[in-house]
Amino acid sequence: MIPTHTLSRFIRAQERLHPGSTGELSELLSSIALGVKLISQIVTTAGFKGLYGYSGRTNIQDEQTRLLDEEADQVLVEILGSSGHFGLLVSEEQDSVIATDARQENAKYIVAFDPLDGSSNIGSNIPVGTIFAIYKKLDGRGPAKVDDFFQPGTQLVAAGYSVYGAKTTFVYSTGEGVHDFTLDPSIGEFVLTEKSIKIPERGNIFSINEGNSPYWEEGTKNYVSLVKTLDKSRGYPYSSRYVGSLVADFDRTIRKGGIFLYPASTKHPKGRLRLLYECIPLSFIMEQAGGMAVDGTEKRVLDIVPEDIHERCALVVGSRHDVKEYLSSVYDPKKA
Repeated sequence: MIPTHTLSRFIRAQERLHPGSTGELSELLSSIALGVKLISQIVTTAGFKGLYGYSGRTNIQDEQTRLLDEEADQVLVEILGSSGHFGLLVSEEQDSVIATDARQENAKYIVAFDPLDGSSNIGSNIPVGTIFAIYKKLDGRGPAKVDDFFQPGTQLVAAGYSVYGAKTTFVYSTGEGVHDFTLDPSIGEFVLTEKSIKIPERGNIFSINEGNSPYWEEGTKNYVSLVKTLDKSRGYPYSSRYVGSLVADFDRTIRKGGIFLYPASTKHPKGRLRLLYECIPLSFIMEQAGGMAVDGTEKRVLDIVPEDIHERCALVVGSRHDVKEYLSSVYDPKKA
């Protein structure tokens, strides 16, 4: 029996709840889902197609790009560019904005994405993923421009991510909850597996790369020391889990609760993750699920206005109790 709650049907059902909807956003989400299916196939067959390894090119962050990064980037650029609704695209793998074939005066939306997050882990069979963020143009009447990307995350129209691992998932939100779909390869469709995901108010897992501890600021050291303390009356110690793939660590955190940290450090004073197409969309998803997301200070990630398409940012995200406990360690370590 073909499942009735497929992604395409779910998107259309959500659209019908909003009289006057033009259907453009629904088409865009379906286009991204198609791109995710294709990338999933590329990831699955990368080994025997010779797609491991570096491409020989470096991106604007002076990082070597991988063959898989470029394949995934090409898939999304071609599919989204031909959809007719995006005026401009931003990709981690492209130095500047990408103009699409759509008539920019009529295109309502712009999108930023990380086509293949964690691609360095492919050879180890560790999950990788795709992250995306969709905004409306600032000026609905004119052509899309770079400044359209310099909006806070509170203005997002939709955001989501996919994980390619033992299963391929598509998790997204349009500001009305977070919904999870799993790709059923037998029918080639994403099927609803969890509606309205809610993160627990408190978890018992912390996730951070402890190999960077010599570079941490004092507040981060205080917090990690706290959650590793034997204090059963306060619910400590926590378990440590760190995959090293942002989407995989985030996905576990939103489902099981706890906290994921990629903080600022002396090595990366502004943080290492990208604000526009990593921190903002994942923070949007986390808040929609009832969690919190800050930049390592008391600043909410969704209130930050990007000043550059490849701007970096620190990220502390997870259950509300745990993020608040982290901020206590930063600003009032005696209380923590």
